[in-house]
Amino acid sequence: MSMDDRHAFGRREFLTGTALLGSMAGIAPHLLGQALADEAKPQSGGTLKLGMSGGATSDSLDPRTLTDWVPVNLSYQIMNGLVEIDDKNKVVPELLESWEAKPGATEWVFNIRKGVTFSNGKTLDADDIIYSIGLHRGETKSAGKAVIEDVTEVKKLGSNQIQLTLANGNVDLPFVLSDYHFMIVPNGFTDWAKPIGTGGYTLEVFEPGVRSVTKKRADYWKQGRAHVDSIELIDISDATARTNALISGQVDVINRLDARTVDLLARNPKIQIVRSSAGQHAVLVMNTTMKPFDDKNVRLALKYGIDRQKIIDTVLKGYGVIGNDHPIPRTNPYYAADLAQHGYDPDKAKFYLKEAGLSQLTVPLSVAETAFTGATDTGVLFQAAAAKAGITIDVKREPSDGYWDNVWLKAPFCASYWGGRPTADQMLSIAYKSDAKWNDTFWKRPEFDKILVAARVEFDDGKRKQMYGELQKMISEDGGALIPMFIDYLEAGAAKVKGMGPHPMFDFMGQRIGEKVWIAA
Repeated sequence: MSMDDRHAFGRREFLTGTALLGSMAGIAPHLLGQALADEAKPQSGGTLKLGMSGGATSDSLDPRTLTDWVPVNLSYQIMNGLVEIDDKNKVVPELLESWEAKPGATEWVFNIRKGVTFSNGKTLDADDIIYSIGLHRGETKSAGKAVIEDVTEVKKLGSNQIQLTLANGNVDLPFVLSDYHFMIVPNGFTDWAKPIGTGGYTLEVFEPGVRSVTKKRADYWKQGRAHVDSIELIDISDATARTNALISGQVDVINRLDARTVDLLARNPKIQIVRSSAGQHAVLVMNTTMKPFDDKNVRLALKYGIDRQKIIDTVLKGYGVIGNDHPIPRTNPYYAADLAQHGYDPDKAKFYLKEAGLSQLTVPLSVAETAFTGATDTGVLFQAAAAKAGITIDVKREPSDGYWDNVWLKAPFCASYWGGRPTADQMLSIAYKSDAKWNDTFWKRPEFDKILVAARVEFDDGKRKQMYGELQKMISEDGGALIPMFIDYLEAGAAKVKGMGPHPMFDFMGQRIGEKVWIAA
């Protein structure tokens, strides 16, 4: 964090503190201390209003179809996952209470939490877990299929115990099972318009792309979670509209702040800012099966034709770090720090155009703010920088609603984003393995797949780091992902919302904010 950032956040905290003390003037010291202590304790009641980007009219709560934050957040209100990633990026039990791997990490035994009930009164058991995992295996449309492709058998050992057998060992399997697609529903359940789960809330209203309402369950199994009586989630795709909704009190918390407004909001004593530096990154996706992006030289020309630092300074206002065209962040222990950085170099861009047999190039770039906040400005800045290399970027502004259905995975060159994953294997498997459903660059390299699978069973950490380094190099130098920057998660909430904090996985506390925060009286 820069000195300017520290000043802004320090001032907000100071103003919040003075406002609090002013409102409590005349209270005896021991009563003041008690008041502050009471505020720190979770309180029950009230309605939490979330203003979110990341929704569309095509949203579904079928776990196999989850692609963006609004349906993921809503799903976590209603359903639970197998395991959870905590605020230290550690895997912790959720519906899977404990586990043990046999030597070689190809056989895992998982114990299922007892005494948990679905909102329809059914008691959770092994059949529910097996069915829910099975939604992502075999003939399925789920993007989670690639995540657990190595699972060859899910076997019931008892009413509260299962065994997973893998084709290849994977020491990271519990992390893999944290994927948000693995929401748990009753055995045989198919009514995704009215999902039944073991979560802290039940669904009352679901208007895709507009709003949803959930109500608190009286019998939630998690102690110290699910404090508010109800949650209203409002889809607001425009960053300015979200910010205005927070300031006016129409909503209590918003995600995806425009970085240019953060310091201004930080001066408001009624607003708190949460910043999380994680693996979220912007991607300008090139379909490597379509001309001209099927030529590696064209891809390299574009990678050298973008001014990454200017985008970070202008669009992110410093709330992010430079990317190097692979998805592993600097915070990951397997980050390839020795990989040469792609920098802005119009002469190199021209060189690679020439290698492709071109003296100039015109390409369309589809953008929308739902891809990431600032995507349109990023495209415009790319357009200006690339022009110096003889590259014309035709920035096509697309509607936010329907973007993930109509543009992503269809347009030859488009803006996108990825939230980070807790392990390098999970990130690389879900988006870069040749047969991954969400391999949005359509980049397929058998040698990449071979090393990726081998790394899962490599217990020597030094060798594993070398293998992941080679994979990052292959994507950076040859792949179709132009990753200019890693983007800090920036969100804001009313001061009355307590318990908010940063998280290494996604924004809104790993999208579980609904069951974690409370509203101070």
